[in-house]
Amino acid sequence: MSNPPDELTREIVGLFAAINRRYTQESEAASATYDLTPLQAKALLAAEGPVPMRRIADRLHAEPSNVTVIIDRLESRGLVERSPDPGDRRVKRVAATAAGRTIAADLRARTPFAAAPLAPLTTQQREILRDLLQLILEA
Repeated sequence: MSNPPDELTREIVGLFAAINRRYTQESEAASATYDLTPLQAKALLAAEGPVPMRRIADRLHAEPSNVTVIIDRLESRGLVERSPDPGDRRVKRVAATAAGRTIAADLRARTPFAAAPLAPLTTQQREILRDLLQLILEA
């Protein structure tokens, strides 16, 4: 039987939850402005320049088949367009249209915390945080 978490652990876990809530609330509010889901907004932001669908899937931590549905919706609204990759015609690239880039820029402006949650930290502090989080995941 494991020991119950100590107060410091509870406080740290609570801070993770609060950061996640703040990120989610900000992203949801910005997305709702344009009647987008947070995932649709994140896909649009990932497609500001022509990128392979796989890269968008990686950014969203989603399966490519799920991303196809998201891109279909954005494309039907005229926010992105697909084109074959000139180097490999089997690969589809996605790029935001002018309307999509305008919305993406506004989404970025509406999500300062989500865009840069680690802004208050120095590079060294971010590296330490990354290393500590990696240790937690590998445990």
